[in-house]
Amino acid sequence: MSRIGKMPITLPKGVTINVSASNEVSIKGPKGELRQRIDPDMKVKIEDDVITVERPTEQKRHKALHGLYRALLANMVTGVTNGYEKKLELVGVGFRATVTGQLLEVSVGFSHPVMFALPKEIKASAEQLKGQNPIITLNSADKQLIGQVAAKLRSVRKPEPYKGKGIKYTDEVLRRKAGKTAAAAGAAK
Repeated sequence: MSRIGKMPITLPKGVTINVSASNEVSIKGPKGELRQRIDPDMKVKIEDDVITVERPTEQKRHKALHGLYRALLANMVTGVTNGYEKKLELVGVGFRATVTGQLLEVSVGFSHPVMFALPKEIKASAEQLKGQNPIITLNSADKQLIGQVAAKLRSVRKPEPYKGKGIKYTDEVLRRKAGKTAAAAGAAK
């Protein structure tokens, strides 16, 4: 049996769940409401504030879907209670970021600033402390959406391996390469 799929999900206080006849699950909490369509084969059971996902057979496809939908539902419950946060750091001289409503403007060394329209489900803020790199903070209840937006934003200017300039996650560890001078000094010895 799937180790992930068989684990129950406990609903915190203030979180409600509704399963429609078309197998669409909607979870509502203090941070918002999320919806997810579940495969018709899978059964979602709610008993005493505990959600369990059950599969009909031991087929490989059903085993895969069992763990998948349990993980998606657990992420939804966490999202509507605590929310998710991603922080991106702009490393480079003169790199800036400003947020105006749902529009994020990023200056990362191009001849023009890059305008980035954010979905309405995501709240963004940008801070610039003196002597430190600018930090963009993204908050949302939807884990999948916030990860996708953060990855798209990072792809505007990926960090390069020599000086590390670009947009990176704050907890990301970059593999740095030695430049030409280090290689030339090693060959001369």
